[in-house]
Amino acid sequence: MIKPLKKAVLPVAGLGTRFLPATKSMPKEMLPVVDRPLIQYAIDEAREAGIEEFCLVSSRGKDSLIDYFDICHELEDTLKARNKTSALKALEATRVVPGSMMSVRQQEPLGLGHAIWCAREFIGDDPFAILLPDDIVLSKTACIAQLAQVYNQTGGNVLAVTEVPREQTSSYGILDIGSDDGRMVEVKGLVEKPDPEDAPSNLSVIGRYVLTADVLKYLARLEKGAGGEIQLTDAMAKTIGEVPFHGYRYEGKRFDCGSKIGFLEAQIAFALERPDLAADVRGFLQKYK
Repeated sequence: MIKPLKKAVLPVAGLGTRFLPATKSMPKEMLPVVDRPLIQYAIDEAREAGIEEFCLVSSRGKDSLIDYFDICHELEDTLKARNKTSALKALEATRVVPGSMMSVRQQEPLGLGHAIWCAREFIGDDPFAILLPDDIVLSKTACIAQLAQVYNQTGGNVLAVTEVPREQTSSYGILDIGSDDGRMVEVKGLVEKPDPEDAPSNLSVIGRYVLTADVLKYLARLEKGAGGEIQLTDAMAKTIGEVPFHGYRYEGKRFDCGSKIGFLEAQIAFALERPDLAADVRGFLQKYK
């Protein structure tokens, strides 16, 4: 029996140093792409997959991420008094069901694996999604919803994967693969940031995962890997053979909003998807050719 996927963990403890000084006093996950912050894109994507419970793994100075999903009565009362119905409607997506969102602290920057381990009480024995808000995916069907569809068929672990130039493998978690039907691949192994000559493939993991709770027993060992951090990749690799494990070449375009170029490209790409903005954006882009 495959357990339903209802939980998501969102690691948001990073300092956002690549976006200083903008992130000096605000979380990088609050940086907007067009008119929605990165954290809302992640929550909206999870909700599209039927996920109902959310855990933010945060750090000091990030309370505004929780505040964002709270009700701001003063603002809403003012908008109602001024009959700003469109503005009120825009706030609807910032609400979550009471009791459906929690936050835990990652008190030391010990890596993604450590961040997920910090959410262990929230996860319990249930399957869970991981969404890294730095990655946003423009697609017809939400990326995590695509993974959820695979999970509902196969159970076990499912990772969103994409092909990268072999010379860039040292920047990613790379899969060692078995059977491959062109869309879904069997995962035989995982290597964190291998040198190009050592990489078993050029299939890279992006910031979207569906995992079973089996990974927690390995994260609990707090073993350090690449970069002296507790690597989620290492713990996932240990579950191979215990649970079904697949990579899925998702449909869509991923933008790395942890980099300035990726963030800027995302602004343009998402604006061009908006009927209220696309024509004007195409117009002003002509000035910069």
